[in-house]
Amino acid sequence: MKKQHNWLDQDNIVAWIFLAPALILLSIFVFYPIIYLIYLSFTRGSFTVRGIHWVGLRNYIRLFSDPDFWQVVRNTIYFTVATVIPSIFIPLGLAVLLNQTIPLRGLLRTAFFLPSITSIVAVGLGFRWLFQTDGPVNNLLSLLGIDPIPWLSSTVWAMPVLILLSIWKQLGINLIVFLAGLQAIPISRYEAAELDGANEWAKFWHITLPGLQSTMIFVAITTAIFTLRSFEQVYVITGGGPLNSTNLLVYFIYEKAFADFEFGYAAAAATVLLGMAFLLVYWQLQSWREEN
Repeated sequence: MKKQHNWLDQDNIVAWIFLAPALILLSIFVFYPIIYLIYLSFTRGSFTVRGIHWVGLRNYIRLFSDPDFWQVVRNTIYFTVATVIPSIFIPLGLAVLLNQTIPLRGLLRTAFFLPSITSIVAVGLGFRWLFQTDGPVNNLLSLLGIDPIPWLSSTVWAMPVLILLSIWKQLGINLIVFLAGLQAIPISRYEAAELDGANEWAKFWHITLPGLQSTMIFVAITTAIFTLRSFEQVYVITGGGPLNSTNLLVYFIYEKAFADFEFGYAAAAATVLLGMAFLLVYWQLQSWREEN
């Protein structure tokens, strides 16, 4: 006879007591804000109780019929894809290199990790100075005989500057994650491959990459989430311009909420962003479940 599970036995009561502080904090700082955000997306007005008016799906209907919103979505997708792909393969190559015994390995690891702990606002100001019309980058191009490029005032070149900053910022964290993944691969696999006559490329393709599959999925999803919430680089460097070409979803939400004071409309856009983040987390959990 199967024993019934008693939710009120001593072990469960003790477990709930220890979990209570974390659950209370999660409820206050995570669950309640999410619920309030979704509620706010169906309203119009200010944050005050008297200023809020229920409008149903009007914010979402307006959002999905707004050409500016779809341009921002296209910008965000372009920015995310163009950031995620190099942010996987560049740290992966560096991690494979730094996982070997090479001179100054510890110093190089520290140097590559420094961008991750640097203030993105300070870095953004630095990039803005580097890529301004008479900045060092254009001065270098002039020495090479190349005409200066209007990096920050061009609808073509402004986004690559933001992408370059985001790749550089994410490099160190992804490098550390890949190094941890490489050290988790048993050395015996490489030794067996060497006995079979495998070269370095064969070992990388048949041992390293399969061994890092879950790590690569984790890096891809965390980097995608990092890019989806990007705000500081847009705010500091381009302000969403020129001609809305670098306006990303978080900056769009900020403008609608705190410049136009359309809190319900901004909440609807934020709810869409939240849904995108949930889809990425769900994909990651499904990938881990399939592996286990």
